[in-house]
Amino acid sequence: MINPIHLKTLLEVVRRGSFASAATALGYTASAVSQQMSALERDTGVTLFQRSARSVLPTDAALVMSRHATKVLTDIDALLAASSRTDRGTSQELRLGIFPSLATYVLPRLLRSHDWPDLGINLHVSVGEPQQTISGLRIGGELDVALVYQVGQAGLAWPHTINRQWVGDDNFRVVLPKSWGIRPGANVAAAQLSDMPWIMHHPGTSDATVIERLFASCNLHPRVAAYSDDFNASLQLASVGLGAALVPELALTRRPDNVVVLDVPEIRLARNIFALIINDGRTARIEVFMDKLAGILGELTRTSSLDSPA
Repeated sequence: MINPIHLKTLLEVVRRGSFASAATALGYTASAVSQQMSALERDTGVTLFQRSARSVLPTDAALVMSRHATKVLTDIDALLAASSRTDRGTSQELRLGIFPSLATYVLPRLLRSHDWPDLGINLHVSVGEPQQTISGLRIGGELDVALVYQVGQAGLAWPHTINRQWVGDDNFRVVLPKSWGIRPGANVAAAQLSDMPWIMHHPGTSDATVIERLFASCNLHPRVAAYSDDFNASLQLASVGLGAALVPELALTRRPDNVVVLDVPEIRLARNIFALIINDGRTARIEVFMDKLAGILGELTRTSSLDSPA
């Protein structure tokens, strides 16, 4: 089944001429765009781009598909709208598992939106980490959909009866205490942050393992000042000068004043966010719900991450 999000990304790549430009417009990383296009090629069985070290060129198949994609996406929107109108006056129960950052910063915006009542969803929410919510999807479980994240290649296991749908990426950024005197927007290499105090994940967790390998690959050897798996706590500790931290963009939505957020080129890492949906539980309402949630996520991560140079 072709993911409509991948078709939207294809249109941007063809329109703008590169993965990087499309990524900037959509609020993704270039890597995420590349992964989406690879997935679309697998799903369709055709080569969409000729890739080289310096460029990506759309094939004739990509140009043809992009012309059809516009109509397909328009038809999908019309179908969903028609389904919503037909079902108006009724409601569907949705038992949703969701991880804390998404429940804190994204879901409330959807619930406050003016069109939320028209979705006709009777929502029951369970907030927890991915492994907790995935267990709720198993046969006889208490959930219909689980919103989970995966950091790097850290593995998550889910039942074979579950459909996985990519929702968006939550990119990590380097957060420094403002008292360190590094200006917003400064060009900082990973090696310059080596031996400085850092707030790190507890050893042994999957996130910690991925981050430790990333730091080692760019010759960054942190001096651990604190262990914290709570990003809000990490931000507050960084704000009082305890150390630097690696924090995803969603958590930066309400960051404290006394920190500086930097883009360090060597430190590229994201939480890839997926919706796990029971195969026979997909409905037009759930599709609309996921599409709106993905839109809010993309908007937040585009606007919340980086400081402007002073």
